[in-house]
Amino acid sequence: MEMLDILIIGGGPIGLNCALEAQKNNLTYLIIEKGTIVNSLYNYPLYMRFFSTAEKLEIAEIPFICASPKPGRQEALEYYQGITRQKELNINLYEKVLNVSKNEGSFDIETSKSRYKAKNVIISTGFYDIPNIMNIPGENLPKVKHYYTEPYPYAQQKIVVVGSSNSAVDAALETYRKGANVTMVIRHSEISKSVKYWVKPDIDNRIAEGSIKAYFNAEMLEIKENSVIFKDENGQNHEIENDFVLAMTGYLPDFDFLKGSGIELQGECLNPLYDPSTMETNIEDLYLAGVVCGGKDTHLWFIENSRNHANLIITNILKKTVRS
Repeated sequence: MEMLDILIIGGGPIGLNCALEAQKNNLTYLIIEKGTIVNSLYNYPLYMRFFSTAEKLEIAEIPFICASPKPGRQEALEYYQGITRQKELNINLYEKVLNVSKNEGSFDIETSKSRYKAKNVIISTGFYDIPNIMNIPGENLPKVKHYYTEPYPYAQQKIVVVGSSNSAVDAALETYRKGANVTMVIRHSEISKSVKYWVKPDIDNRIAEGSIKAYFNAEMLEIKENSVIFKDENGQNHEIENDFVLAMTGYLPDFDFLKGSGIELQGECLNPLYDPSTMETNIEDLYLAGVVCGGKDTHLWFIENSRNHANLIITNILKKTVRS
């Protein structure tokens, strides 16, 4: 079995950037990705536009050419998948990493298809794969969706959107404009301040005019086949007719996988322990990169502010190689 210098878990933008840095420094590497290239972006809503401008999404100083100021999902897929083809990155797709364990100075990695050995492992798995569950009766009904892709299935339907962040606001506005009767159930007292600045006036105005109903400081209690029950800010329960629930409640990293790899998780937000100057965790030669570093604080890291993780990691690996 070949001993790799680096095995990278996750083929998102930051995982690809780590591979490009490894390739540039003549280190042997392999990316293992459980879906397609930049799988999380592939699962974004079809018409989603990034908050960041194109140059802030660039990796390895490869220009991201975009006609509009802010690229959309399809343009990002073309950019990152195009880099993978052009640079002939070593990547295995539709292969899930099951276990990472360190033995006698190197790592054994077990996947759904094979086994590998590596001197270093980089976990860059993001957080988009595990929905933040509400833990209420009826959440497992087929009408409940934790992922939103496009508005067309919800035309002329009674929709409840849970949440107030970008994904919830986009779902509410798009389904409303396709003829859905939209009600938003929001835990907080207002629409999230993180909502894209060019979208926030739109949702505020639709709520103010009554086109989209919104209950603030509210809590979902139960989901039934043809209705939902929620509690408003006065503690009063409401039951309204409902066809679909779009539970845009956020997503979480795979904490079980991180713990199983030996990474220490700290505090209520389960922040993984790592050195911010090297991105090395409490397990020597095991690194984190990208949004997975934030634990439950999933709004801390984005593509644009974690692109430098690749350079920090590869620099540290090279320093260790020289010392040894």
